[in-house]
Amino acid sequence: MCLAIPALVVELLPEGQAVVELGGIRKEISVVLVADVRVGDYVVVHVGHAIGTIEPQEAERTLAMFAEMKEAHMPPDAFATPRGGLASFEAAQ
Repeated sequence: MCLAIPALVVELLPEGQAVVELGGIRKEISVVLVADVRVGDYVVVHVGHAIGTIEPQEAERTLAMFAEMKEAHMPPDAFATPRGGLASFEAAQ
């Protein structure tokens, strides 16, 4: 199972890179696959790459569902995936 998560673009960097923030964690990702990304956009991040944009309301709804699952005491490895996902996003920091 692969997981892509919405994250807020907080800084654009040279060479198709950007810094995104999710839950207070910042990570550098590639945005070369998504045209016209701007600071303040939400992008869907999969394995260190933005693969699309998402409307802010949908991003907030998705992130709220992740928070609800965490509060429901999901096992610590529930978000772990072989190629990335939320666990690897947090571990990269």
